[in-house]
Amino acid sequence: MKPISKLKKELDKYFSQYIRLRYATDLGISTCYTCGKQDHYKRLQAGHFQSRKHTATRWHEYNVQVQCVKCNMFDHGQQWEFGNKLDAQYGKGTSHDLFVLSKTTMKMSRSDYEQEIRYYKTHVENLKNEKCIE
Repeated sequence: MKPISKLKKELDKYFSQYIRLRYATDLGISTCYTCGKQDHYKRLQAGHFQSRKHTATRWHEYNVQVQCVKCNMFDHGQQWEFGNKLDAQYGKGTSHDLFVLSKTTMKMSRSDYEQEIRYYKTHVENLKNEKCIE
């Protein structure tokens, strides 16, 4: 039986791939949410609006968007721009709601992790098949 730490890492892997693939073109090109840079999804990252240390928003699909390395790592996620874009895309107050949600406590069980891994692994496989990309 895998320890929870391994399950968390596996979920991170499939969730990140899903985030980077969900809006990718059939050539595997995705666009940085905050600066608009386009690159192959494998060279981009899954950037978090609220830090991934918060379990309640770590795998929230609004909280995590495609980002280039510059925006995500060197520009600390471009949080102000990220928040503005979230509000524009998902509705005014989305960034505030994610901030509030990130402060809540959420405990995931082994079965929660396993279920989420299956869900995102399936979505990643389907997206790769639909777009005919690796």
